[in-house]
Amino acid sequence: MGSHLALVTDETSLAVDYDMPLLLDACRAAGLRAEICSWRDPDIAWDRFDAVLLRSPWSYVESFQEFLEWCEYVSDVTHLFNPLPVVRWNLDKYYLADLAEAGVPVVPSGFVAPGADPAAAVRTFLDRHEEAREIVVKPTVGAYSRDVQRFPRTAVTEAAASVAKLLDQGCHVILQPYQDSIDHHGETDLIHFGGVYSHAIRKRALLLPDGTVDEPTQETRAAREPAEDEHAVAEAALDAAAAHLELREPLLYSRVDLVRGADGKPLVLELELCEPSLSMPFSENSASRFARAVSVRLAEISRNRKNGQS
Repeated sequence: MGSHLALVTDETSLAVDYDMPLLLDACRAAGLRAEICSWRDPDIAWDRFDAVLLRSPWSYVESFQEFLEWCEYVSDVTHLFNPLPVVRWNLDKYYLADLAEAGVPVVPSGFVAPGADPAAAVRTFLDRHEEAREIVVKPTVGAYSRDVQRFPRTAVTEAAASVAKLLDQGCHVILQPYQDSIDHHGETDLIHFGGVYSHAIRKRALLLPDGTVDEPTQETRAAREPAEDEHAVAEAALDAAAAHLELREPLLYSRVDLVRGADGKPLVLELELCEPSLSMPFSENSASRFARAVSVRLAEISRNRKNGQS
């Protein structure tokens, strides 16, 4: 009988997890006993699974500390994919500073902590980025573009009010110059399974000039073939993450979101290593590729267990 795998979501997020039906079928075809589970379900005995795979637990944003504690518990009783150190590091966008320090080209980012003066933080950021015609304000912990806004550089008062609102909620805030290329070129999201490139999509702009945000539906995405420079930056980001976290093996899954800067070169917008949408409907057999990568990792775990290794 195959390994028992939990595919983790939650009640509110499952409806917009477009990967899940494909992944569930692919796992079963690969001989895995896959089961859709909510991380919020208090009646699940997580130790009965050989591994727990984070897929769409996107309500964690409202209960961040609770979610981290749940991840810690799961890691104690079984295998969490991706592993706990990755989750802790990647769920907070301060990781972009670590990537930048490692020499990875990232979208320039400034961080604002609770207690700071919002207006002063916005003005300082704009002074440092005189080329930015617009800026983006978002919480460092977030999912699905929630609480993200785009402002012209002249709207200091409005941008500061957005920062203040997030700070009042106890959030840390990240400020970034809006990359104009997104409006005509979109972003390129590269997906890897087991350290091997699988596929990519184009995602169109979601932050609209009027300050509103489009829902990240399937209509905002399309298949895309990345350029060589995009592959190179994605690999550099993943290598830097692995070095920073001292990982002993490639990540089971990852998504690197890239945009092009004013000079046309790719920059990392986000590095999604915890619970990313993997856009499986846009790449034939991508779910099967992922299921095979999961099977390989579970087989390694089984061998290590038999050999007395953790």
